[in-house]
Formats: sequence, structure tokens, C-alpha cells
Amino acid sequence: MLTIKYIRENADKIRRGAVHKNFDPAIVDKVLSADEELKPIKQELERLQAERNSLSKLIPQKKGDEQETLKEKVKSLKSQMDELTEKVKTKQTIYDELMLLVPAPARDDVPIGKDDSQNVQVRTWGEIPKFDFTPLSHIDLGEKRGWVDTERGVKLAGSRSYVLCGELARLEQAVLRYTFDKLCAKGYMPLSIPVLVREEAMINTGYFPLGREQAYFIEKDQLALVGTSEVSLTSYHSGEMLDVSELPKRYFAQSSCFRREAGSYGKDTKGLYRVHQFQKVEQVIIAPNDVKVSEQMHAELLGNAEEILQDFGLPYRVVYVCTGDLGQGQVRKHDIETWMPSRNGYGETHSCSTFHDFQANRLNLRYKDENKDKHVCHTLNNTAIASPRVLIPLLENLQTKDGQIRIPACLQSYMGGQKLI
Repeated sequence: MLTIKYIRENADKIRRGAVHKNFDPAIVDKVLSADEELKPIKQELERLQAERNSLSKLIPQKKGDEQETLKEKVKSLKSQMDELTEKVKTKQTIYDELMLLVPAPARDDVPIGKDDSQNVQVRTWGEIPKFDFTPLSHIDLGEKRGWVDTERGVKLAGSRSYVLCGELARLEQAVLRYTFDKLCAKGYMPLSIPVLVREEAMINTGYFPLGREQAYFIEKDQLALVGTSEVSLTSYHSGEMLDVSELPKRYFAQSSCFRREAGSYGKDTKGLYRVHQFQKVEQVIIAPNDVKVSEQMHAELLGNAEEILQDFGLPYRVVYVCTGDLGQGQVRKHDIETWMPSRNGYGETHSCSTFHDFQANRLNLRYKDENKDKHVCHTLNNTAIASPRVLIPLLENLQTKDGQIRIPACLQSYMGGQKLI
């Protein structure tokens, strides 16, 4: 969330940023109007409160009619204050709801574009495989070898559901465990976190109210299933005052994640690319309020994910995401897209995002510097690995003519020394 002070001082910049992100720029004027309506009512309420307090102090000093007159005056002020308090509540609710809809402007170097088709390629890594046979898609491979059972998955949980069986289930665990160990070795602290969270955690990380249609929400308990452990990791220190000596904090978590995929009707309906439940290892950094440090942390997170794909020997490209493909709170984002032969192109497997203080403002996540001055933190996150999506390039790029899969060397010890499945 942007602060009202920042919005007042940068209204034109935020309007432009909203247009570039495909948001309605009118939200800025609605917020400013709500702010202007709220301010005088609050000021009058404060004035009445001060007058009431002053008169209340005088009452014990007076006697008789004079004291009764003061009491009546205080009673009258209380009635006026109650009326104004109700007005403030109503106006405050409108103001708070509007504030949650204001998008953060992208960094100045982010390419302007309408959607992901205008993302800008930054670099590529690895050789796209050339087969001397007709390669199979991951789903054909999976069904042929009994590794993927979508029929029973759908029976259990409906569309976009699946069951990984046998060797592929083992390979998924190998991928997750390798990633877990790699991040531990880099000094990231693993957390085992809740995947059912309070609504405020979704709001404070920017997934509600925008994006609510993508989440599974349990009305009875007022809890949401997370679409990424970023929600829990970033909210871990909400409402806390950290010390600058603790920063940056580097966390990661492996968790199940859930997304409704609302709005994706007809897209990627076959296979493991777009599913409702998946496993993910997510990285989160809580950093000091310093743009240069955030740049360094962004590069670090992105580098971690690239290293993992390089360890697996999977060809990929990095794209700088354009304004129209950025989320509400993201000020910059890089996607990693891994080569998927069945798509004859790259498919997104990782997203690395910088939020500056957008999430931390909502989370009331702050720290004290060396001079004991208070600042709002910066937050960043990136996928380390997500399955089953990463299994697509693993199966398709590393398949052999006889339908086996070459296991990357770094994963073989997690597979009992196997080199092929």
C-alpha cells in the first residue's frame, strides 16, 4: 500500500503508473477525494474532544448552576461527538477500501507494455535440445509410463487435478529436497509455515482484495488457502519493529499451494502446466529501505533460481516483465521461462518480484536504524522451484528415444543413485 502522503505528493506519477499497469487512474482521485472528505470531520471531532476534556476538568471546580451548565454542555458535546464518530467510521471504511486499490508505480526502467507479449528478453542459458526422434509431451510420457494419472486425479478433485505416481513422484521429491538443501547451504532460513491464513495476511501481502477470485476461501473459518508461501513468509514479522542489524532476513519455505485459476477457462487444460494444487519452494527477503540494497537482493534471488535450473541442465530465458504484466504492488519483476518442447517455446516457471515498501506498509513491518530512527522495510520474493510445472521441462528435455528420462547428476543421490527413470 502506498501512504497517503506519497499519494498526495505524487498523484500524477501514480496516475501514469496506473495507466501503464492497466489500472484505472481514477482511483487516485477517488482516494484523494475521500481523504479530503475525511480530514475536516476528524479535525472537528478532535476539536470537540479537546473542548470536552477542557470543560470536564472545570466541572469539579464549579458549583451549583454553573456546574450544571457545564455538565449539560459536556453532554451536548458528547452527543455531537457520537454523531461525528459514526460519520468518521463510514468515511474511514470507504477511504480504507480505496487505499487498498491504488497500484504502486513501476520503476522508471521497467519497459512499458500492455501484457506479457511485450516482456523484454534479458538473456538465455543452455542449448535447446535437438532430437533425432519425435519427442513426446510430458503428459504422453507420463501416461505411457504410468507416472501421471489425470483420470483418477479428476475423479478425486475435479478439473485441473492429477496424481503423480511411482518414479515421477520420487523425482518431484528429489527436486524439492535438492532445492531445500541448496537454499539452506546459501544461508536462507527454512520455515515450515501455515498454508491456511487469516484474511488480513492476504490483504497485507496484496493478494486481497484484488486477486480474491484466485483464492480458495473458507467462509466458515474466515481463512484462505495460500497460492504461495510468500504470504506466510512475508507476514511472519508483521506488526514488528526489527533492528537494522537483523536485515536483510532471508527465508524460504516448501509448501503446498492452491489457486483457483479463475479466468483461465480453456487455457492449458491438458497436462501439468496450470493446476489447482502444487508444491513450491519460495524465497522471501525482508530488506532495509534502500533501493540499491533491494536491487542487490533482487539479483540474488534471481540468481538462486537460475543456478537451480542450470544444475538441472534445463535451457531457459530471463525476461524483464513490462508494466502491463506487473501486479498491483510490484515495482519490478523478472520471469524465468524454461524451454518446453511440447509448447515449442518457453513457459514461465519462476517470478522474481520487488515490492519496495508496498507490502511492508500494509504489514506495519518496520525497523530501527543505527540512530534509532524508524523506517518501513522493503520486501522481495522469488520462486526457487515449483512442481509439477518444472517437471514438464525435466521430462520433455531429458527424454530418451526409448521413453526414459535422464536424471540430472545433482538429483541422482536423491534418487538412490539412479541415472534414468
